Formats: sequence, C-alpha cells, structure tokens
Amino acid sequence: MTVRTRFAPSPTGYLHLGHAFSALTAYGFARDHRGDFILRIEDIDHTRCRPQFEQAIFDDLAWLGIAWETPVLRQSEHLADYQAALDRLRDMGVLYADSRTRKGQAEAALSAPQGDDNTETSPAPPAWRLSLDAARARLGARYDALQFTDLNAGDHPARPEINGDVILGRKDIGVAYHLAVVVDDARQDITHVVRGQDLFDATHTQVLLQALLDLPTPQYLHHTLVLDDQGRRLAKRKGSKSLRDYRDGGRSSDDILALLDITAKA
Repeated sequence: MTVRTRFAPSPTGYLHLGHAFSALTAYGFARDHRGDFILRIEDIDHTRCRPQFEQAIFDDLAWLGIAWETPVLRQSEHLADYQAALDRLRDMGVLYADSRTRKGQAEAALSAPQGDDNTETSPAPPAWRLSLDAARARLGARYDALQFTDLNAGDHPARPEINGDVILGRKDIGVAYHLAVVVDDARQDITHVVRGQDLFDATHTQVLLQALLDLPTPQYLHHTLVLDDQGRRLAKRKGSKSLRDYRDGGRSSDDILALLDITAKA
C-alpha cells in the first residue's frame, strides 16, 4: 500500500503557524513512508474564499519546502459529486430537512473547521441534516461496531452521537464540510488523514458517513495543536499571526521549523 496523506486548507485567509505544523506533519509522514502528499483546496464556501488566499497557500507551502502532486483538487470543481452523495443519502432515508435560521443551525450542529459567520437569514432556506436514528436503523449492528484507528490513540469506537444530527447540505453553499471531506478522501485514495486534535470529534461523524456511502475508512493521526501565548488555538478569524507576516518580517523557513520544533529532512 502506498501511503497518501493530504493537507486541505480553505482559502478564507492567510495560513498561520498551526497550518504550517499540520502541513509539515502530513508532508513528513508521507515522506518518511515513501508515500504521496496531496494538497486539496477546500473552497466550497464561495462567500468567504478568495483567489489571493489560494495563491498565498501555494506560496507559503513552497516557502516551507513542501511539494505536492498536481493538479490540485479544488472542491468548487466537484460540486456535482457532493450533490450526488447528498442525493444518495436522501434516497436512503437518512436525511431530514431543517428550516431553522443559520444561527440556529450552527448552535445545533458541529461547525466546519473554518467556522461560520452565523448570520441570521429570514426566511431561512432548509438545510439537510443527518438523522442518527435513521442511520442506526439503516446500518443495524454495523452502527455499534463502527470504529477508526488513530495512530496516537489506537483503535477507537466511533460514536457519532457526540456531534448529534449534523448538517450535510446547505442551500447557501451546497454541501457541508463533513460530506465533502469523506467524498474527497475516498476519491484521492487517502490512506492516512493527518490533522489537528481539534478535529478528533469530527472523525466520529465522518466514519459513519463512510459506512453509509460504502467508502473506505483511512487511518488517522490527530496531532497536537499550536497554541498562542494565552493557550488558545490559533485561528484565521481571530487574527493569528500569519506565515506571510513572519516572512515579511524577515523570518526564514528554517526559523519557522525551529519555532515549531520540527527537524527538516532532505
């Protein structure tokens, strides 16, 4: 088996040290196992994604010494595939419509990693939620047997209940994060999902979707997070210092590796 990892940022802002750590960890894992490293641009949220941020992703990763396969997959070019997966789940009877406002939806569902502006809309178009009760009925005994392997935590039971009935379809941008990511991981033959510990809970829901759609479950490695001086997770929407800021301030890529305590390898 050829190891294939991926780094999948959203072009909604400039990358920060947390992104650098995640990308370098995934890249190093692939390199150490003589595997492939994939860059994916998760740009389905057309309301927030910008071309200049996508170009900055390419520039920052190249500056860090990371190389990736081409062509790069952009989610915005595969919306029909996500819709097909959503339609398939709806035909299974495991989705239900929810016409609450986006603020109400955000309070009741796990948000995508890049967050949501939680804007009230009136009237709100319906979203499509995954029904855990219907999914359990559909899978039967397989539901309780769901599990995934985390290379730090070992074999782990998947318990989608911790996230509740998440949103899988949104009328403003189409498909939601959870569904798009499992479709893409299968499409790109990802064997190991290397990402931050903040997404550990998301894995529970994604393993369920993989089972419903008959998609393979990769192995996972949820790494530690880079925190600011106050112990908070770095985030674009909180104005965390970007890699671009470090570079413009005269820092080298070796300086970034030292800040992250990562040893470069030839």
